[in-house]
This record gives sequence, structure tokens and C-alpha cells, in this order.
Amino acid sequence: MTINATITIGPNSVVADIPPRIFGSFVEHLGRCVYGGIYDPNHPTADVDGFRQDVINLVKELGVTCIRYPGGNFVSTYNWEDGTGPRSDRPVRRDLAWHSTETNEIGIDDFYRWSKKTGTEIMLAVNMGTRGLKSALEELEYVNGAPGTELADRRVHNGIFEPMNIKMWCIGNEMDGPWQVGHMTPEEYAASVDRIAHAMKLAESGLELVACGSSSAHMPTFETWERTVLTKAYDNLDFVSCHAYYYERGAKSLQDYLASSQDMERFIATVADCADQAKAAHAGDHDIALSFDEWGVWYSDIWNKQEAEWKAQSGKELHHEPWPKAPHLLENIYNVTDAVVEGSLMIMLLKHCDRVRSASRAQLVNVIAPIMTSESGKAWRQTVFWPFAEAAHHAQGEAYSPIINSPTIQTESFGTVNAIDSVITWDKNSRTGLVLMVNRSQFNQYDVAISLGDLPNFNASAFAVNRTMLLHDNDPHQCNTEDNPDAVVPSSLSITASDAFITAALPAISWAAIEFHS
Repeated sequence: MTINATITIGPNSVVADIPPRIFGSFVEHLGRCVYGGIYDPNHPTADVDGFRQDVINLVKELGVTCIRYPGGNFVSTYNWEDGTGPRSDRPVRRDLAWHSTETNEIGIDDFYRWSKKTGTEIMLAVNMGTRGLKSALEELEYVNGAPGTELADRRVHNGIFEPMNIKMWCIGNEMDGPWQVGHMTPEEYAASVDRIAHAMKLAESGLELVACGSSSAHMPTFETWERTVLTKAYDNLDFVSCHAYYYERGAKSLQDYLASSQDMERFIATVADCADQAKAAHAGDHDIALSFDEWGVWYSDIWNKQEAEWKAQSGKELHHEPWPKAPHLLENIYNVTDAVVEGSLMIMLLKHCDRVRSASRAQLVNVIAPIMTSESGKAWRQTVFWPFAEAAHHAQGEAYSPIINSPTIQTESFGTVNAIDSVITWDKNSRTGLVLMVNRSQFNQYDVAISLGDLPNFNASAFAVNRTMLLHDNDPHQCNTEDNPDAVVPSSLSITASDAFITAALPAISWAAIEFHS
């Protein structure tokens, strides 16, 4: 084997402890994410609360830790009270975000019960589009208040006796976006989030509050929005959100698509700098962390085409036909290349976990999701399931951004970049670790040598590899489907290992993982 690339631990490689919330996800009342996804009382696996047990099992297998709920664009016209109390008393409403009928069969009471079944934390979003301060404070009292006040007692009456203890709250969603109901200028949102964050922390000082950042790095107000919002509301903010989606047709070439994590790295650096400027302006005592609470692969061109067709059909006439309930929307089917890109994005998040302290892979079920379901049939794993699950279950301790000497690839969007990217995680107490690697080259296989001996408390004489995984296919557009749910599954990565060294061959367009101990 002729070594083409090396991965080594340097004196400055350690990044930070790995925050559990970096393995979060997102459930929005959109399409079949909730209805027909996590909830289907008529499904053969449905439990007493109507939740699909097969989906619960896959959520646990995926390793999700924290779930952002209930949106997303949906939240900007949502009345949280609608999803509480007996289902027979809940109103049916129109959802302006996705032009659907919302039955409110699932709300915060139900999602709390589901979170207990899945062992996940809730990150709750509040409506800043049609509501605001009063609604946020009342929702906070309902979910977290001790019994003895009107709203907390209403929760108790609805069957949840203990406070839900929801700690992390998103104050609105994508409020810079002209598609968002109630969208605002940077100055308008800065003033609003400052008031709401201040009031919420008067109620509970231990809350962790997330301000809306730019909806994407391509917004015309990107950076200006972050600087304005974070400087105005610095004192009571803990996080600022980041949203980024990628897909092959959205890139200038397949090679550029494979290098999408370079765009994410720029995004992280820019927003982190805005947060640091806000801290400096206040001579502050805390860092504002990044919550990358929407990320992943989304074929947004398909949705944009569907939306344009819907608007064209609507014209200027009045329409009185009912809006659909849980329609099939954004049900992207992912291929091997998409999974490699998502594995690369996860590597980038871990390499910057000193600043990115929370992340939500969007979404969880059916809607741009790693888990898919059929209405009366089974649930299955998409290709993107595997890189997330491996990191969520085995990336523990601290993250290390290694020194990488690699062949390079040429991209139109990012210039010359390494073909090989990697992150190493290491728990020095249990002496267990994980190497995550990706080959972003469209054409070339590379032989990689990994040196682990400089990890703290590493015992080379006890070093051994527990398991390896390789995600690759000769057809990079191979997918998993309901009829063939195991068309793409990881195989073992062939390696040699001795002392503190590992060598392996990474095919073009591939993601790999190596679990080890010493």
C-alpha cells in the first residue's frame, strides 16, 4: 500500500468536549413527519398513545438526543394551546406555512409523552410570527410551571403532573425570511427577541435561549442580521441558530457538492465572529454558542417547483376547497452520495464543537429524513441514517481536529481543498475512540495512514480496533426504498492496525468509521 494521506494528532488538535445536543434532530408539523410518521393510531405497531413503535425503535437506533419542535415555518402561525387537552376538544386549523390542514391531534402534551418513550430532550420553538411575548410566557408556565398556578394546573388537569423541564427554547424561526409569516427586519427582530429573552429569563433564569440567525448564508442580510440581533440582545441569549441545506443540483458540480462541508465551515466561522463581536461590545461574561438546528441534504428545487406550480394554479381567484391533511411533502429519497455528504457535514460539526454546541439534523421522519414510513407497512432507514447513527452512538469524550496531509481536489466554489477530511473523538477515561473519515474525491481512491499515539492516556500496547464501517457503492446514486430497504448498508472497512497506527484504503465518494480502544 502506497500511503497517499496521513491523519495525525497534533499539539493543538483537541477542540472541546462533545456536547450531546450535537446529535439532535427536528420534528415539524409538515407533510407526514408527525401524522403518518411518529403518530399513526391505525398502524399495526401503534401503542396506546397512537405512536408507531417501529419508528420509536429506529429513533433510538439513530441515537437522537434532542429534538426541535414544532417548527420550522409551521410555528409562525401556531397556537400552542391548540395541542393540549382532550383530542376531541382540539380545533382544526389551516397551516399557512405548508398549506395544509392541522388537526392538532398531536401537540406539546403528546410530544412530551413521545419524548419520554424515545429518551430525547425537547427544544421548544415559540411563535414570533403571529404572537410573541405573552404567548411565550404562558407556554413557559404551562410546560415548566410548578402546580398551583392556572396554566400549570391546566397541564396537570391534562394528565402531565410533573413540570416538563424544557430548558432550550427557540425564539421564533427564520424571522428574516420573506416566506415566513410575520417576518421582520434585523432591527425589529432584535428588539423583539431582546424583550422576550429578558422576560423568559425573569421567569426561569436557567433557560437556554436561541435567537434566530440568518435563514441561510445566502440571505442578503447575512452577517448584518447576526451582528444586529446578537449585539442588541446579548445579555439574555445563549445560542444563535444556523440553517444550511445542500443537494447535488444546488452545487456547481458533483465535486463541489461533495465538498459542501467547506460552505458549512465558512458559515460557522462567520457567525462565531459575529457572536464574539457582540460579546466584546458588551464586555460580556459568556459566549453565544451556535445551534445548527437545521442541517442536511434537501432537494429544495423540487419543493420550489411544487410551490411555484401551486401559486400559478391558484392565480388571483378565491378558492374554497379543503387543504390536505398530512400530504406527501419533501419526501426526498437519499442516495450514497447524499450519505457521504452528510457524513462530511457531521465531521465538520464535530471539528467545531467548541462553537457549535447544539445541532438538529432536519428532519426526523419522512420529511427530508433518515427514517421513512409507509402508511400501513414498515419503516426503513435511508442511506443518511448510517453516518449520523455511528457518530451519535460512538463519538464521546472530546473531539480532535487532526492534522491532515491529503491529496487535493479542485472545486469551483471553494478552490483547492483536501480530498480527505476526518475527525477523531476520544474518551480518555474509558480509553475508547472513534475515527470518522470521508473521501470527497469524485474519482480517486486514496490510501490513508492514521496515527493515534498522541491521544492523552493512550496505551499503544493495549490498542485494538473494535469495529469498522465503510459506506460506498459502485453506483453513487444507489438508494434504499420500501421494496429494497437494505440496498445500501455499511460494510466493513479493510484495515491494518498495530501499535498506534491504522492504514486503510478509502474509495472515491466514501465515508468510513473506525471504533477503537487502548
